[in-house]
Amino acid sequence: MKYFIKHLVGWTSVAVMSLFIFQLCVAAFAQEENKKQDLGITKQPSQSSSTGAGVSSIGMSEAKTGEADVVGNLELKLGGNRRPLYRLNRSDVVALTFTLAPEFDQTLTIQPDGYITLKDAPPVLAQGLTLEEFRAAVRQAYTGYFHDPQVAVALKDFQRPYFIAGGEVGRPGRYELREDTTIMEAVEIAGGFTHVAKHSQVLLFRRVNDDLVEARVFNLKKMLKEKKLGEASELRPGDLVFVPQNSISKIEPFLSKPSFGMYMSSTQF
Repeated sequence: MKYFIKHLVGWTSVAVMSLFIFQLCVAAFAQEENKKQDLGITKQPSQSSSTGAGVSSIGMSEAKTGEADVVGNLELKLGGNRRPLYRLNRSDVVALTFTLAPEFDQTLTIQPDGYITLKDAPPVLAQGLTLEEFRAAVRQAYTGYFHDPQVAVALKDFQRPYFIAGGEVGRPGRYELREDTTIMEAVEIAGGFTHVAKHSQVLLFRRVNDDLVEARVFNLKKMLKEKKLGEASELRPGDLVFVPQNSISKIEPFLSKPSFGMYMSSTQF
């Protein structure tokens, strides 16, 4: 009897342990399935045997799309603040160097119409192109002369960036834009305000394209008073800063000048 009870207890323990291990396996499997669903790789049931493979890949495609969006946003953030490449302008000087044909090396100046005249090749429009775009245009122009033209382009001389200050400033004129300069600094470079300047309506003209000019008004008087110089816009090459006259100075020429007759009578003499 004791032997039977001993074996019964042993088999009961084994059954309990087996049940416990089975429950652990079920829980682990359920947890793994939940992870797969969170990652977006859960397979959808196929509608037919012929299209099952295509439908089952929907979840994976969505996951890859999400990853691509993250990578794209990261690349946009990394390259979003990059300064635009320099584009050629009239009177710029460029040097062409041909690796396999040095006799075609040449230094050229962009003409007023924006074209350059190549040696033994048709003219090429250079104005508005980056150096890489201009190199591609030169290679295309020499395609009929060389099988695979190998040419390097170097910018030798170019129009220095500048801004123009006009109106009621001490020294109106054209100034080089050598570094980041705000509209407030531009006025100081041009000699500061005159005594008839209107500090509250300084105009900034900026060319957007050949047919459109953008105009903005800055209240430099308020910026100085509130010490908010960080709100002053930075200039771009070709900007025009214009300081108008104040209202009093416009009508001052028409005001009568004070004279002795206003204060004393002629009969006193």
